[in-house]
Amino acid sequence: MAEYDFDGRVAFVTGAARGQGRSHALRYAENGADVVCADICETTDESTYELGDETELDETVRKVEERGQRALGVQMDVSDAAEVEAGVEHAVSEFGRIDILANNAGVAPVSGLMELDEETWDHALDVNLKGMWLCAKHVGQHMIARGEGGRIVNTSSTAGMVASPGLGHYSAAKHGVVGLTKNLAMELAQYDVTVNAVCPTAVDTAMVGGIVESIGEEMAEIAEQSGPDNVLGEIVQPEDVSAAFMWLSSDDARYVTGIALPVAAGATAI
Repeated sequence: MAEYDFDGRVAFVTGAARGQGRSHALRYAENGADVVCADICETTDESTYELGDETELDETVRKVEERGQRALGVQMDVSDAAEVEAGVEHAVSEFGRIDILANNAGVAPVSGLMELDEETWDHALDVNLKGMWLCAKHVGQHMIARGEGGRIVNTSSTAGMVASPGLGHYSAAKHGVVGLTKNLAMELAQYDVTVNAVCPTAVDTAMVGGIVESIGEEMAEIAEQSGPDNVLGEIVQPEDVSAAFMWLSSDDARYVTGIALPVAAGATAI
């Protein structure tokens, strides 16, 4: 994979306990950045699979440090404004700056829209969309005040570009992330802060495993009728998504802002 120079920079990664978030955190460290590793470390009542826990977050921190970089573990709920503000302030007090926000935390409870309850809808939108805005707001305010620019990369999904049977609430939130990304890109451009979204198809993580386990035969048949996950016939690995995050966080992408970049193995071509 390509190498980048993030020496002296600090990356703030949400959803870092495992999966894509951990992969991003380790890649930032391998390219010279210190890393704030944030995660809620709590499985909620609305979840249909186990979320990352404190032990896994500690493991991410340890792995970053093994790569020769400083690391800070932060437990926070991205959908809680006070917790996000406190987490960002803690990171700045420890490291003095945040240069990159990898806005990655997300949940995907499984349900058809006709069977979906209001609490699950609210939870999906709160974490996947409101949480993106809150993290971008508080990190963005810091970047504006510091006056040295920055990079924000949001995790959307191919479900933010096309329909996703059994995950309509998730799809609505991820479509919202694309719109949020474009608006943030316009508002923050004058401060030399770029904002982009990455849209992965199914990635080989515990989240996707949990979705497959809980989706059931009926919804699996609907998903099968809607077409394969991608045209290459292979599940995307977290490292492949991290490669997109690294590029969009780097100086090589300094003139790239407001885009939704599929890492989809051709899924959006179907």
